[in-house]
Amino acid sequence: MRQAPRSFDSRMRHSNQAYLQGQSSHDEHPPICRRIGFVLLEHFSMMAFTGAVDAIVTANLISRRPLYRFETYSLEGATVRSDLGINISVDDELVALDTKDLDILIICGGFRSNLEPQRPVVAKLREAARRQVILGSLWNGSYLLAHAGLLDGYTCTVHPDSRDGLEELCPQVRLLPHPFVIDRDRISSAGANSALGMMLAVIRHHHGDETVRGIEEILACDRTLDDLPDSPMPTLVDDPTFPDALQTILQLMKSNIEEPLSIEDLARRARVSRRRIDRLFQRHLNTTPSRYYLEARLTRARRLLQQTNEPITSIAIACGFSSAPHFSRCYREFFGVSPSQVSARHRRN
Repeated sequence: MRQAPRSFDSRMRHSNQAYLQGQSSHDEHPPICRRIGFVLLEHFSMMAFTGAVDAIVTANLISRRPLYRFETYSLEGATVRSDLGINISVDDELVALDTKDLDILIICGGFRSNLEPQRPVVAKLREAARRQVILGSLWNGSYLLAHAGLLDGYTCTVHPDSRDGLEELCPQVRLLPHPFVIDRDRISSAGANSALGMMLAVIRHHHGDETVRGIEEILACDRTLDDLPDSPMPTLVDDPTFPDALQTILQLMKSNIEEPLSIEDLARRARVSRRRIDRLFQRHLNTTPSRYYLEARLTRARRLLQQTNEPITSIAIACGFSSAPHFSRCYREFFGVSPSQVSARHRRN
């Protein structure tokens, strides 16, 4: 009987979630696949739209089952011109949207978008609201929701350039000067950069912190605290919430993958006791130092298998395994597939 894969205990599971094989296809509680509609206004912000879509597409990539599906709609026509002058094909016109099983509907505006809503548009938005669809906006899409009376009594945000006009036309809407706002079943973001943050907050509500950490590891790998061009890209080691001793140990592990240090050597170099190391890993990473070290080495091995044509024996040595058979056994236990299968798949691609 084939042995069930071992699970990753530490934060390494975020890096590896999309690559686990052999998981059960009969989950007791499979995740709900939520349906999201994006209404693209003429001259909509491409960056805001792709930021929001990136979040949900990446959520699907790191999940064993699809978490979201999305569709695009225009107010009129088969294509919509973005703020970059690029025409985007849409799935349908908004008037044809069936809101029956829709979970979220987001209006995507832009700096030059026309914000005068047509009667059929208002009718469709109100229909979605009656069906308790979550209504959202990007950039200045809040205008259409406000005109339809669907933001009365809600807080929201809008691009600063559109703020004065919305305050004048719809004083009953409470505007906040925040990058994004989530108020019950209304969500809004003020610009291109905050669209990703808004969608991550929605995904966190649906699927928890672990899923969002996995998305951020992929999409926000180059974001630094101050977004300075010369700042190093953040890693798990850089987590500012970790005690200095734990960050030192994680850095030592990262720097000693090919020839792993013993836990005693780590304790000596970090000038802490073995018992304290155990407590630090249990408290902050929910695992043991040995298990974390193994998972870090296997994660590096997985990347080398997928990104290089190195022999499996060389990869095993580079990741601190004493022999190729030992490496293959450990790899299969965690990923449910052998290193040779991963390597062969990489070469075919």
